[in-house]
Amino acid sequence: MVSRATDRLLIVVSVLEGRYFPKRPKHLLIVEAKFDGEQLATDPVEHTDQPEFATELAWELDRKALHQHRLQRTPIKLQCCVLDPVSSSKDNIGYIVLDLRAAQEKKQAPKWYPLLSNKYAKFKSEIQVGVVLETDSKALVDGFKAKEAPPRAGEASALISGLDPKSIVPVLNEEEGCHQIGPEEYCRDYFVLSVTIVFATQLEQLVPTTMKLPERQPEFFFYYSLLGNDVTNEPFTDLINPNFEPERASVRICSTVDVLQVYLCALSKLQIHLCCGDQSLGSAEIPLSGLLKKGSAEIDQHPVVIEGAFVLVPPNRAKQKLPQLALDMTPTVGVSVILQRESLSAQLVIPLNAPTGPNQPQEKVLSAVKGKTEGLQQRSQNAPSQVSRSSLTQDEATESEVESLKFEKGMKVKKKADNGPVAASQPIPVGASSSSEPSAQKVVIPAASHHFCFSIDLRSIRGLEVGFPINCILRYSYPFFGSAAPIMTSPPVEVRKNMEVFLPQSYCAFDFATIPHQLQDTFLRLPLLVELWHKDKTAKDLLLGMARLQLSNVLASEKTRFLGSNGEQCWRQTYNETVSVTAAQGSGSRIADLSYAITLEDHGLVKMQEVLVSDSSQCVGSGQQWHVPHIQPRCAQENPPEPRETLEYKAALELEMWKEMQEDIFENQLKKKEMVHMQVLAEEWKKREREREALVKKKVSEYTVLEEQLQKTLRDLDKRERQLFSAESELQTVKKDLQAEHERKLQELQDSVRRAREECAHQVELERSKIKQLEEDKVRLQQQLSEAESKHKILEKEFQQFKEQQSSKPEIKLQSEINLLTLEKVELERKLESATKSKLHYKQQWTRALKELARLKQREQENAMAHLKKQQQELEHMRLRYLAVEEKELGKPDRQELEDIRNELNRLKQQEEERQQLQDVRANSAGRVSNSRKLNDNMDDYLSRLIEERDTLLRTGVYNHEDHIVSELDRQIREAIAKRNITK
Repeated sequence: MVSRATDRLLIVVSVLEGRYFPKRPKHLLIVEAKFDGEQLATDPVEHTDQPEFATELAWELDRKALHQHRLQRTPIKLQCCVLDPVSSSKDNIGYIVLDLRAAQEKKQAPKWYPLLSNKYAKFKSEIQVGVVLETDSKALVDGFKAKEAPPRAGEASALISGLDPKSIVPVLNEEEGCHQIGPEEYCRDYFVLSVTIVFATQLEQLVPTTMKLPERQPEFFFYYSLLGNDVTNEPFTDLINPNFEPERASVRICSTVDVLQVYLCALSKLQIHLCCGDQSLGSAEIPLSGLLKKGSAEIDQHPVVIEGAFVLVPPNRAKQKLPQLALDMTPTVGVSVILQRESLSAQLVIPLNAPTGPNQPQEKVLSAVKGKTEGLQQRSQNAPSQVSRSSLTQDEATESEVESLKFEKGMKVKKKADNGPVAASQPIPVGASSSSEPSAQKVVIPAASHHFCFSIDLRSIRGLEVGFPINCILRYSYPFFGSAAPIMTSPPVEVRKNMEVFLPQSYCAFDFATIPHQLQDTFLRLPLLVELWHKDKTAKDLLLGMARLQLSNVLASEKTRFLGSNGEQCWRQTYNETVSVTAAQGSGSRIADLSYAITLEDHGLVKMQEVLVSDSSQCVGSGQQWHVPHIQPRCAQENPPEPRETLEYKAALELEMWKEMQEDIFENQLKKKEMVHMQVLAEEWKKREREREALVKKKVSEYTVLEEQLQKTLRDLDKRERQLFSAESELQTVKKDLQAEHERKLQELQDSVRRAREECAHQVELERSKIKQLEEDKVRLQQQLSEAESKHKILEKEFQQFKEQQSSKPEIKLQSEINLLTLEKVELERKLESATKSKLHYKQQWTRALKELARLKQREQENAMAHLKKQQQELEHMRLRYLAVEEKELGKPDRQELEDIRNELNRLKQQEEERQQLQDVRANSAGRVSNSRKLNDNMDDYLSRLIEERDTLLRTGVYNHEDHIVSELDRQIREAIAKRNITK
């Protein structure tokens, strides 16, 4: 539906001029504006401090799309770039973001916008830009129409029907046999949603080594929920080679495209679980939001499909900390989800009486198999042109090969037998096409040949360095692919300077069979030469340049795995590159850049039908030979009868032949049973061998992870070793620095010592001169001293006379007596205090000495008692021995000897008692000696204190030796010395 002209608007962005730019001669400035996926650019201008762009850029859209963009705050981004004409490089120097909501339909003054992320840090570059909305009265141009903004969850529903996506719930309508999605007044169309689980690989990776499966043969199955209905497929028992029939579950839906699109966006994903009993081993998520797009009419033309191989993820992978598996070891499940209108489904359904192959999916609800097959074949032939229209999401792009679905296997083989292996636009070598014919007399392909599919996509050409616009076509030929005819792009496209143009109909695919080694050798030797032609209507076509595509680069790219049309594992390698187109004439300089993509698919070995024909012919021959014994006896009846041929002889002969035949039949049956049992054992052995191989692969992956950890540890150790080496080198450097510092300090110390010696010698000389001066002063002072002493003696005599005169007075005598008594009182108090302290000290020492004496006495007594007990035991032992001897010999000499022994014992007892007394006396004397020593120590302290007091009084200069206080201290010192001598 076309909008009215008044509803069409133009968003006009005026890029006027710039300021505060640095001057860069031989460089150009360009401003690129991007909005809603469309990019426009201004003409290049000189890179000056005030560049003038003076360009208007416009996008066309309707008011509804403008409203959507304003709700989503879609920005208009202006990117400022610098072009270098010499190297054709383009550098971004900053950008500006414009708010679409600020654009109004009335004229507004342009504003200065600063460049964000400006690479000219010292310059605050700005560009003057204006944004305005204008009404477009011209007719619509589809090639220049802005796309509608992609709807967000909930907003499309609110704009279309005012419904909340969370309130849309499927309701079962039993009368019409369908699920109703959305309000009843909106449910006008009928759809069929089908889900098919086709295949699964590497499922054993989902079973951890610690998990215990049931002892009996466990059964596995896939489970998912479709519009509230629980769906499971047929159980299978082998995880390594899962063998189950593809089953398709279909539901009938009554709704509208818009409401269904909102519901699928809200539903988001379909989860498929691999289960064993009630336990989920892993799950895969199939996004359903890509089935229907906003405003797309694709579902009205053909069914929309999401299909491919999806990765099964074990539950709680983050908690289990499982390692990442390699691409070829990842567990996957092949799923196909189809949504179509019921009218299309009715047209494409297969009749019920039509024969079905063993690999076709079983229908749980009526579904369209034929329509799906045709749609898949059409997409497989037109892969590059259908990429943008495909409903596959980017996550499934690596394994979205629709030929891998098993239920299409029989149909595709039949179609290839009728119509040839590929489409007419794909040239095929003669050898490859002849291998698919049933006749055995065609060209035989070597056994080592592989079926390859090589595709080339010449995407775009840019950076044209020719002085005039050209009508570009590209042309190439590569006879190795089986066709020497040139491949050309069409129609011609116009290419100008500073412009990138995408080439139309530039994709071509080649199917051929060859040996991998020959393919690699050819790709390395022969590059693909692509010619750039200028097609002129009035003149002859002109060859401008040539690009060399090195096809061997695709062999070094990463391999990805996918399933072919017959269910076999295939490999794909893709390589993208941009190469330079060199001029065909002249110096061979670059004139343009060509962007291309090449893909190589390896479909495995090519199967040869001739081997099967030869085997079947041998089987027929053996069957004819087996019937020979039955024919021979019948021919024998035609011979004339012999004398020995009687009925009895014939009966016996037939009986023997029957016995031999029965024995042969029995032996053949035994051999067949043996072969069957051997085949069963071989199958079981292969199954267990595959299980062991799977376990070995799993262990190898685990060991690879451990090896990576060990390598990481080794790298850490190597790093630590390097750090230690660097630390040792730093230590050696520091050591050398310290050694040099030590030597420098030592040298400075020696210099300082030498200078100190010189200074000391100088000081000694000075001191000697000072001493001489002092001696002279001393002599002079001695003379003065003698004179002063004589004067002092005279003064003393006079003072003594004065003192005697004063002492004759009674007041002076009383005062002297009072002073003397005061000193005696102080002295007595001090003596009392010292006596009290010494008493306490002597008491403590005496108590300690008594305790020590008691302890020593007790120890001595214990030792004496032990010694005495020992002697008593010895004496008792001797007494018993002598008693025994006395009993034996009752002679007098023995009795006399016994009496001597007794006397000896008594004497020893007396000696022991005397020794004990002597020890007691020694202990008492030791106590007294210690007390006397303590008294002597106290006396020495008292004597030293008296001497110190006397010296202190004399040093003051107030008292002399003739004063009463000093004489009293001298008397006490003498008494103390006398007492100390006495105590010693």
